[in-house]
Amino acid sequence: MINSAIYNGTVIHKRFKPKVHSFKYSVFSLLIDLSELEILDKKISFFSLNKFNLISFFEKDHGDRDGSSLKNWVIKQLQNYQINTENIKIKLLCYPRIFGYVFNPLSVFYIYNENENITAILYEVKNTFGEQHTYVFKIKDDQKLLQHNCSKKFHVSPFIEMNCSYFFRLLKPGQKISVIIDQYQEQDKILYASQDGTRMEFNSKELLKSYLKHPIMTFKIIIAIHYEAFNLWVKGIKFIKKKIKIRNNITIEN
Repeated sequence: MINSAIYNGTVIHKRFKPKVHSFKYSVFSLLIDLSELEILDKKISFFSLNKFNLISFFEKDHGDRDGSSLKNWVIKQLQNYQINTENIKIKLLCYPRIFGYVFNPLSVFYIYNENENITAILYEVKNTFGEQHTYVFKIKDDQKLLQHNCSKKFHVSPFIEMNCSYFFRLLKPGQKISVIIDQYQEQDKILYASQDGTRMEFNSKELLKSYLKHPIMTFKIIIAIHYEAFNLWVKGIKFIKKKIKIRNNITIEN
């Protein structure tokens, strides 16, 4: 039985300040059990690991981004922060490559222990400048709804200042999946972002169906990012220049 899954759902962004702006797009994501990568590569039509296909997953799109084992990278980060790695299972929520292209603004690593309890969450955030920052959270009490917060440490949108904080809420993946991020500046909520989805089996039939619903999804994502940025600029929202150049940072948040 394959533990990995497909989730069909929506992405919503709502900006509240300094001016109201919102958008909503349909997407599909993969929740990949990293121990199943080779199995998926062999069993799923139209899907490949680390090589071109209609739909593919490349380990170099995440972690160290050098093509090395993604599972080993996650284990190394957990060990660096004294998080138990014995008998763990690692699942990654992300967009796949379609026709060789993907941009993942946010990827989420769920770390499970042998009892299927979540012990850590890694939020891997990318910007359009080729940079990446990963926020690591230890999870002490496994619950259906997980909540945590931290200060913003990475330049994402050129229309939001750095002096902000994030409040994360996410459902433990099951029949439904949900990731919600509220962004605050001082006491004011300035942005709401969410991704939700309904679970489908990870097989050739469901993967093809998901693709046919969203045939240019990954291209649409990057186009939509720039289109919405243009709309913000037209509305007169201040453009904030990125001050620090990084490649790939990681921080422990609790």
